[in-house]
Amino acid sequence: MASGPITQISDLVVPELFTPYVQQLTEEKSRIVTSGAAMRDPLLDEQLAGGGLTFNIPSFKDLDDDTDNVSSDEADDRITGNSTNSTPKKTGTSQETAVRLSRNQSWSSADLASALIGPDPMDSIAQRVSTYWARRQQAAFIATMTGVFADNDAAPGGSEHVQADLTNDISGSAYSAGVTDFSAPAFIDAAVTMGDSMGDLSMVAVHSIVYARMQKNNLIDYIPDATGQVNIPTFLGRTVIVDDNITSSSGVFHTWLFGAGAVRVGMGSPKVPTETKRDPDSGNGGGSEILYNRVEWAMHPAGHRYIGTAPNGGPSNAATTNNLANAGSWIRSYSERKQIKIARLITREF
Repeated sequence: MASGPITQISDLVVPELFTPYVQQLTEEKSRIVTSGAAMRDPLLDEQLAGGGLTFNIPSFKDLDDDTDNVSSDEADDRITGNSTNSTPKKTGTSQETAVRLSRNQSWSSADLASALIGPDPMDSIAQRVSTYWARRQQAAFIATMTGVFADNDAAPGGSEHVQADLTNDISGSAYSAGVTDFSAPAFIDAAVTMGDSMGDLSMVAVHSIVYARMQKNNLIDYIPDATGQVNIPTFLGRTVIVDDNITSSSGVFHTWLFGAGAVRVGMGSPKVPTETKRDPDSGNGGGSEILYNRVEWAMHPAGHRYIGTAPNGGPSNAATTNNLANAGSWIRSYSERKQIKIARLITREF
C-alpha cells in the first residue's frame, strides 16, 4: 500500500505556466492551423484583449479596372463647354466582422488519475488538455466553413456574391463510377472557380472515404516533414488533411480547398484561464479535484462578416440560428471571387 502525501492536480498545475504551455501545444497539434489555412492574426488577438462580442475590420477595396485615359495636349474648350480634363476615380471600402468565441471545459482528477503515472505529470496533463482544445479548434473551423458555404449556396440578398460560385458539384442524383466520385479533373474544376488565382489554394481537407478513393486511384504523394520523420500526404502539390467531421450525408461528400490565410485566428486570454478546485464533499466525502480551462478565440473567414446575433458567450458550432454553421450567420464582404481563398468539390462516392 502506498504511503506518504498524495500528489494532487493543484500541486502540479501552476496556472501562469500551464496556460501558455497548453496554448502552444494546441497550435502545434492542430493540422489546420499549422497547414497555413488558418493563420494567427495579431489584430484579432488585440481585439480579443478588449471588450465586445464582435469586431469590425475595415479595409480598402482594390482600384476598379477602369479604362485608362489617353493623354492629350488639348485644353478645355470654354466656348463649347467640352472638357478634356480627366475625371478622377475613387476607391471604396469593405468591412469584415469577426466574432468572439468564449469556450471552457473542466476535468475531474478521477479522469486524469491514470495520466499522472508517467515521469512528467505536468506534461501528461497538458498533453491531454491541449489535444482536446486542438480538436475543438478544428471543430470550430469546420463549423465556420460549413456556415460560409451554406451562405454561398443560398441566393444572395444583394450583389455580395454569385450563388454557389465557390463550388463544383458533381454528386448528381445517384452514384455513377468515374462520373460522380472524386477525380483529378473534378478537383481542378473546383480549383478553377478561383480563375488564374487557383494556385493560391494550397491545402485540401477531405473525409476519409474520399481520401480512400484518392489512394485507390494513386492520386496521393507523400513528402517528409521538416524533421524527416513524418510523411505528409499531398495531392497535386497541396497538403491533404483528413477529417471525418467534414460534411457528408448518404454517400455525398464535401472536399474543401483552402489558400494560406483563408481563415484568420485570434487567441485572447480569459480573466482566469486556468484554475483548480478542491471538492471535499464529492465521492461521499472521499474528495476530488477539478481542473478548469478557458479559452477566447476568434475564427474568422477572410472576406466575410458575421451577421448573427451572438449570445454573451459567442456562437456555438451548431447550424441553428446565430451559430457558426448557420447560413444566416455570414455574408460576404469581399466582392471579388478571387479574394475568397476557399473552394469546394461535392462528390458522390457510393
